Amino acid sequence: MTHIPLISPPNLIPKLRLISLSLKRHLTCIWRVSIFLTILFFSYFCLPAQSYPVRPINLVVPFAPGGGTDSIARDLAKILTEQMGQAFIVDNRGGGGGSIGAQTIAKAEPDGYQLLFVTSTFVTHAATEVTPSYDVEKDFAPIAMLGRGPLMLVVNNKLGITQLKELIDLAKTSPDGLNYCSAGLGSINHLAGELFKQKSNIPMTHIPYKGSGPATLDLLAGRVQVFFATMPTMLQYVESGRVTLIAMTGEKRSPLFPKIPSIAEAGIAGYNISTWWGIVAPANTSPEIIKRLNQETQIASTKEPLKGRLVKEGAQLYQTSPQEMQKMLGSELRMWRGVVKSAAIKFD
Repeated sequence: MTHIPLISPPNLIPKLRLISLSLKRHLTCIWRVSIFLTILFFSYFCLPAQSYPVRPINLVVPFAPGGGTDSIARDLAKILTEQMGQAFIVDNRGGGGGSIGAQTIAKAEPDGYQLLFVTSTFVTHAATEVTPSYDVEKDFAPIAMLGRGPLMLVVNNKLGITQLKELIDLAKTSPDGLNYCSAGLGSINHLAGELFKQKSNIPMTHIPYKGSGPATLDLLAGRVQVFFATMPTMLQYVESGRVTLIAMTGEKRSPLFPKIPSIAEAGIAGYNISTWWGIVAPANTSPEIIKRLNQETQIASTKEPLKGRLVKEGAQLYQTSPQEMQKMLGSELRMWRGVVKSAAIKFD
C-alpha cells in the first residue's frame, strides 16, 4: 500500500494559529468577566455587614418630640452612635397614630440606613384600620426589642376610689357608665381600655385625644375619668398624688408599685397587657445588616442612660432575635384584631 502524506494547504496553519489566539483572548475575557462578577456578587451580598455603616443612619420616631417614646429613642440613638461610629439621627414623623412614620419606612430603600422606632401602638394601630396603611408582617424586617412594661390604670381623684372593684361597681351603677381617654384611635391606651371593657362587661365610653399630653391634662382636670396610661406619661402624676393608681395591666405587680395589684390579680382573669419598644427596618434588608443591628441594639439596651430610663419607667429588659420579634408581632396583631372585631371598631 502506498502511503500518501497529508499536505495542508499553505494558508491553513496560520489560520489555525489565528483561531487559537482569538480563542485564548475570548477565554481570557470570559475569565476576567467571571472574576469581576464574582467580586461584585461578594461585595453586594457579603461585604455590607462588614463595612456597614459608612454614613449616618436615619431613625424615624413616629411621634412628636419630647414624649417618653422620643426620649427612649434618643437614648438608644446616642449609644448606637458611640458603638457603631456613625451618627444615628432621630427623625420625628408624628401623625396618623404613628402611621405616617411607619409608611415612610415601609417605602424606604432596604439598605440599613432607614430604620423605624416602634412601640406597641405600631401593632394596635394596624389592627384597627379598615384599610391598613402598612402591613406589620410584610412591609418590615424586625431587628430587636429593647424592653417592655405594663400600663397604669389610673383614675382622676374626683371619683374617690382606690380599688378596681370600686371602679367596676361605679361603672355599673352610674347611669351613663364611665369614660376613658386615650392618645388616639388605635393606640395601646385605646385597645387596652376596650379589652378591659369586654372582660369586665361594664359600660365605658372611649374618648380619643390627639396624643397622651392632651388626654393627661383633661384627666387631671377631671373632664375624663379613666386612663390606661404608659409609665412615661403618667408616672410623675402618680408619684405626686395628682391621680390615683388602682391597678397595673401586666401579669404581675410592678417592682415600682409592689402594693398595687395587677388587673388579673384584682379579679379580671386573663388580662395581661404591656407596652414595648423596638426597632424595625424595611422588608428585604440584608440579613447580615439585620443581625449586626440586632447585636448592637442588645448591647445598647444594657448601657446607661437607656437601661436606667427603662427601669425607671417600670419596664424590664426584653431582648429577642429578629425571628422571635417577628413571631411576637404576628401574635399581638392577631390578638388585637380579635378585640377590634368584638368591639366592631372601624376607622380609616
